[in-house]
Amino acid sequence: MRTKNKLFTLLLISAGTTASIAAINKCIKISAISKNLLSEPKSLCYKWRLGNIHYTKTGSGKPLLLIHDIHAAASGHEWSQLVPLLQEHYTVYTIDLLGCGRSEKINMTYTNYLYVQLISDFIKSVIGHRTNVIASGESASIPVMACASDPDLFDQIMLINPLRILDCSLIPGKLAKMYKFMVELPVIGTLLYHIAASKHIIAEEVCSHGFYNPFSVKPKLIDSYYEAAHLGNAPKAIYASSKCNYTKCNITNAIRKIDNSLYIIGGSAVSDIETRLDEYKDCNPAIETAIIPETKGLPHLESPEKVLHLVETFFT
Repeated sequence: MRTKNKLFTLLLISAGTTASIAAINKCIKISAISKNLLSEPKSLCYKWRLGNIHYTKTGSGKPLLLIHDIHAAASGHEWSQLVPLLQEHYTVYTIDLLGCGRSEKINMTYTNYLYVQLISDFIKSVIGHRTNVIASGESASIPVMACASDPDLFDQIMLINPLRILDCSLIPGKLAKMYKFMVELPVIGTLLYHIAASKHIIAEEVCSHGFYNPFSVKPKLIDSYYEAAHLGNAPKAIYASSKCNYTKCNITNAIRKIDNSLYIIGGSAVSDIETRLDEYKDCNPAIETAIIPETKGLPHLESPEKVLHLVETFFT
């Protein structure tokens, strides 16, 4: 009888704890998206076969597609400072990748191949012409792989602070798979995600890795990243996939194969940026590179005029 009472008490405590954590998770989500900073009056939707894709279109001229970095807080808002400068010369498209920002967030494993298919289909169905592409961070591998597969969809490609080629080739290990499993748990996993995607951690990441001058980071920018990390039904899915290397792939052969014009620019304060650029040039000597002074991981947010100058220089 005592054993049954103990089990019953344990079940009640467990149920109460689970309910409390679920309530905390809900409060965090409501608070994170309450400012509604990412809403746009002219929001466009591409109904892709795996989910609805948010994108924007502005300006006139040759099409230019901007692809944001891949991480939990990423969205097309990353290009907010550069788009107004580009739209005078280009028809500028920004896209929120599936699982990111304002696009549909499905509880699934996101891979590089999935995003290659998305970008290829988006260019065919929405843009309808050969297009220039600018991609940042980890997403640099997407147009590279897509162009190697179907070069007729692309014209010129610019990569901003891409990962090292070796880092692109990382694969999920046993610990990564276990961590992904834990994050995907309904209640506890969501709490783990909310800790990993807290405003404090996002702010620290943006300030320390994104900007040369961390004091120039505006609170509204952090709020926008924080909101992007908590929108949608399953925001933790892209976090688990990218954190555990499911979104990476070996791009060495694709870099060597590409015959399209390929440019790589990096922030001068990014660690080992010159070594990274040399790695890509070793794979394909035709690649042109440039370093933007006094910038770090997000030069298109920190110094959009300098990025624009390089776009005008290369995309002629």
